[in-house]
Amino acid sequence: MGAEANLKAKNITLPTPPTPLANYVGAVRVGNLLFVSGHGPTRTADGKMTARGKVGKDLSTEQGAQVARDVGLNLLATVRTQLGSLDKVKRIVKVLGMVNATEDFGEQPKVMNGFSDLMVEVFGEQIGKHARSAVGMGSLPMQIPVEIEMIVEVE
Repeated sequence: MGAEANLKAKNITLPTPPTPLANYVGAVRVGNLLFVSGHGPTRTADGKMTARGKVGKDLSTEQGAQVARDVGLNLLATVRTQLGSLDKVKRIVKVLGMVNATEDFGEQPKVMNGFSDLMVEVFGEQIGKHARSAVGMGSLPMQIPVEIEMIVEVE
């Protein structure tokens, strides 16, 4: 089953792709690679982020993982817009997950599992499993808890 069929079968709806907040584009394709800019959580109609704060203080690890999943949905929305269909994704290659966390927080990989689990759920193990870095940050734009960027191999 392809990614688009998986979304329907699992009743997963992608949001409207977010628009860049500054002087950059959501993704750039070079050959068979799509470089997707850093994305944050969903924004409300007036542009405010639905999730804010530091993981380890304002959000638990589990709440951070849910935000990472939400960010993943935003990334998929951008990828679909760029390609026309998620079925054109051949492999999620590399992911950088940045977690806005307290100084002593060390569970960034568990937070990022919210994103990684979504990629495997949508694409399956062979396409969805990826190389990944999960790092802690002292701050992120607009106090968002998670920002994720990725590189995707495409048809």
